[in-house]
Amino acid sequence: MTGSDALVVRPLSLSDRPQWDDLWAAYLAFYGTSRPKDVFDTYFSRLIGNDPQDYNGLVAELRGKLVGLTHFLFHRHGWKIENTCYLQDLYADPSVRGQGIGRKLIEGVYAAADAAGAPSVYWSTQDTNTEARKLYDRIGTLTPFLKYERG
Repeated sequence: MTGSDALVVRPLSLSDRPQWDDLWAAYLAFYGTSRPKDVFDTYFSRLIGNDPQDYNGLVAELRGKLVGLTHFLFHRHGWKIENTCYLQDLYADPSVRGQGIGRKLIEGVYAAADAAGAPSVYWSTQDTNTEARKLYDRIGTLTPFLKYERG
């Protein structure tokens, strides 16, 4: 991809809201869920806000259209002095999968974490998300931890 066809990974902006809504809804649907409009409104406002404790958002743009997103958060860690980075959401439109968009978005999070002095980045996915796990196995390290949550 070159020139105007080049993929751009950049911070989420206010003008991205309509396309972000579509991508995040598709991401939620992929995981078999949805959220009400007030959750969309609150999450988006946190993503573009300037509270360092809130989430950050990056988007992948191709030929003027958003084709991917990622959301991440910096937080303290009890075993480390520096903050760590949690990558919560990662999604690429199915029409552009296999073109390196997920990798570029994760690399964008890695760069943001490095700039923030947070050398550790972690995320989780469903064990059945085999296509995404092929990428994750190349750019990350699978840990032995299982996730539990309050029932």
